[in-house]
Amino acid sequence: MNISKNKNKNFLGKIKSICLVYPFVIIWGVGMPVEDILIDFWVLEDSPFSDITSEVLPLINVEARILSKDEGILAGRFIVEEICRRHGVKIKFYKDDGDTLTVGDVIAELSGESKKILLIERLIVNLLMYLSGIATTTRKFREKIERINPKIRIAATRKTIPGLRWLSKKAVEIGGGDTHRFSLSDCILIKDNHIKIIGDIDRAISLAKKKASFTKLVEIEVRNVDEAIKAAEAGADIIMFDNMKPEEIKRAIEEIKRLGLRERIKLEVSGGINLENVEKYAKLDIDVISTSIITLGPKPIDITLKIAKIL
Repeated sequence: MNISKNKNKNFLGKIKSICLVYPFVIIWGVGMPVEDILIDFWVLEDSPFSDITSEVLPLINVEARILSKDEGILAGRFIVEEICRRHGVKIKFYKDDGDTLTVGDVIAELSGESKKILLIERLIVNLLMYLSGIATTTRKFREKIERINPKIRIAATRKTIPGLRWLSKKAVEIGGGDTHRFSLSDCILIKDNHIKIIGDIDRAISLAKKKASFTKLVEIEVRNVDEAIKAAEAGADIIMFDNMKPEEIKRAIEEIKRLGLRERIKLEVSGGINLENVEKYAKLDIDVISTSIITLGPKPIDITLKIAKIL
């Protein structure tokens, strides 16, 4: 009985894998743009067997408006235009990515078949709300940091919702932040688990330097003053102070300066940073502040889509 259940489970798993992977293999084979692959997947997720509610509607053209019900920074125009293009819906934006939103602003007007507009309505609104939330949160961090030290960058992390990293990082950029690395392929970032496996910081940096192309920087996470000094002496290009208090980071920086290594190394602070404490870290002699809050915990900007008239 157990063997039969396992066979059925394995069979269903294979079927699911084929259903998910096979269409993408065909798509890639004909050279479809990556954004179109994402758009088709998102629409398929929301309407796998058609929009059964909108099937009762007559075939008519309508005009719709995207409205702001909140204050913030707009982000997402760049992908919404592609979604509309993909589905044959005309769209005219009155706001650009990076523009300030206030309550009642008309962000854009759409026109086309009612069923097509309603099919992509929730996808468009969800993305605009989420991405604008990222841009708005990023802008708030940047403004707080700039008041203290305009040379420090606010950066995102790799903690993004799977499948939305490209959009999330673009929204960070729109909000005035640094995207940080997009993927594991962009930069060598040695973390605690890597050090645990390799054995020590010196060896981890040495191996990374030997393996890496001259085009790739080597960054390492440190958790205390001693680790920071070891990383600096071992030749790290970037040191990330991970979950360390401002006072402890300050001591580490002083030691790095005493060794004459500060000008050679970029210093990044990360871990536990929010809008309430970011100013404490901005007072330090650092180059970058990174936080996952801007991509994992932004407050969405309230945006809606309403049918304005029948054409």
